[in-house]
Amino acid sequence: MCGLSGEIRFDGSLADTTAVARMVECLVPRGPDGQGAWSNGRVAFGHRRLSVIDLSAAGSQPMVDNELGLTAVFNGCIYDYKELRAELEGHGYRFFSTSDTEVILKGYHHWGTDVVSHLHGMFAFVIAERDSGRVVLARDRLGIKPLYLAETAGRLRFASSLPALVQAGDVDTSIDPVALHHYLSWHAVVPAPRTILADVRKLPPATVRVVEADGTSAEHRYWEARYERRPEHATWSARDWEDAIEEALRVAVRRRLVADIPVGVLLSGGLDSSLIVGLLAQEGQTGLATYSIGFEAVGGREGDEFVYSDVIAERFATDHHRIRVAGDELAAALGHAIGAMAEPMVSHDVVAFDLLSERVSQTIRVVQSGQGADEVFAGYHWYPPLRGVDRERAVETYARAFFDRDAADMARLVADRYAVAGDPSPEFVREHMSAPHAETAIDAALRLDSEVMLVDDPVKRVDNMSMAWGLEARVPFLDHDLVELAAACPPELKLADGGKGVLKAIGRRIIPPEVIDRPKGYFPVPAITHLEGKVLGLVRDALGNDAARERGLFRPGYVDALLADPNSGLTPLRGNKLWQLGLLELWLQAHGV
Repeated sequence: MCGLSGEIRFDGSLADTTAVARMVECLVPRGPDGQGAWSNGRVAFGHRRLSVIDLSAAGSQPMVDNELGLTAVFNGCIYDYKELRAELEGHGYRFFSTSDTEVILKGYHHWGTDVVSHLHGMFAFVIAERDSGRVVLARDRLGIKPLYLAETAGRLRFASSLPALVQAGDVDTSIDPVALHHYLSWHAVVPAPRTILADVRKLPPATVRVVEADGTSAEHRYWEARYERRPEHATWSARDWEDAIEEALRVAVRRRLVADIPVGVLLSGGLDSSLIVGLLAQEGQTGLATYSIGFEAVGGREGDEFVYSDVIAERFATDHHRIRVAGDELAAALGHAIGAMAEPMVSHDVVAFDLLSERVSQTIRVVQSGQGADEVFAGYHWYPPLRGVDRERAVETYARAFFDRDAADMARLVADRYAVAGDPSPEFVREHMSAPHAETAIDAALRLDSEVMLVDDPVKRVDNMSMAWGLEARVPFLDHDLVELAAACPPELKLADGGKGVLKAIGRRIIPPEVIDRPKGYFPVPAITHLEGKVLGLVRDALGNDAARERGLFRPGYVDALLADPNSGLTPLRGNKLWQLGLLELWLQAHGV
């Protein structure tokens, strides 16, 4: 896990190594263990390293293979790298390190761009061919690792975070009106390739982009899960599905133990992280380090779920760490959390993950986490109403349950200069849900959430906050073999038992029932859903200062009404509408936009 950056020139000039160095400086938290740079005429790479596999200097990046004429920068972890290395050695390749980075290099030389189909893991990588001048960029199937792009006629820059590209300079930082619409209506989800900034894009998940020496390029999507029933499963019973998914999950958890340092677990006390702990215990892990976080109650809302995480810690005799955060600590941490966001994210548990990652990184560098289970196994409340609904009504049902604002509310909020034609967020959902290879409306919603919402909210949140403290977070529920199997599973099995039925059935074999038969929980951060004191003051200042007035994103009357009653505007997901506006301005101002 690391931070990467670089520049490719197409106008005959040399790559700007100074701009690349500025990007690298911005990525220091993602890679606290080392720094590297490489340039060859029109191409330059920069890298910050978090040492997890092959801790020696041989695993450093950018990694140059002079024999093959290839150079790579890589962020992520390839869980099957040892198996791939053995296969490549059988084809005659010789290795100078024990790193997964070198496996990608050799694999690319052997398989070309199809190397991505051989990789089990999370990854964003860029490979430069010395002889042809070609550069290849790739991102993992579920978009776990980020890759941002800033492109002009004569230049392409890339980095692991959007602020790094801004730091490099010469980027148009004007607001993308369509992205603004997505942010304000779709709970801050901005689907790839857009970002909130007009001149910065992100490579979509499961995508390879090949850039030729003359600047021409082509992208292709190399993977998708099909949300359809398969003939080979026609005779499967519910128990057959449970057994198959349990085995796939066991494999996913086992894969994510690959490291040359210890691996812990972020334990929220919910079904998903508890199941990971239980499976690891059954794999023979003893003294497993687990971590839970809690906050002071605010406005009558509880701020921790220790009662549940304690049950799991005691049952499996983990080395458990309870982390309690006072209200003053929360307000003080907001600045760091916002600075660590690659894109603005309104979910109230962003700061929870930031604080949790800070504390966890003091004792361990790699953890497994339960993100993705709700999107893959139908854990959210908007899935059951889609049962038996046709596709057109499904879009309306989904939007009513998820979207923060409709078109009329957007018109009241967004200033004329940022207004867009139509209603692009529901239009995006409609187009995505009507695409082939999703059998029912529930299948279509699960696909949408797994391919879009998950990527640009929960997964991005965990990557940004963990990497801000040099902590690698691995997500077994997003193992692509497991996702493919879950996509084929009949929706009624996933919707059973109040949602995630098939996971709950597996859980009853492994973990205590009181953790399963409980109300669905979220990381509770009451001070952001109920604004008061210092946090409210930060929001008020951000929306009222000169930078915000000059930018003029929002109609003043709308903002004034929310400020007059800051806790009245709650979204369908119980987020605070004033926080959405304030967070966006806080993020823009923090990054000098």
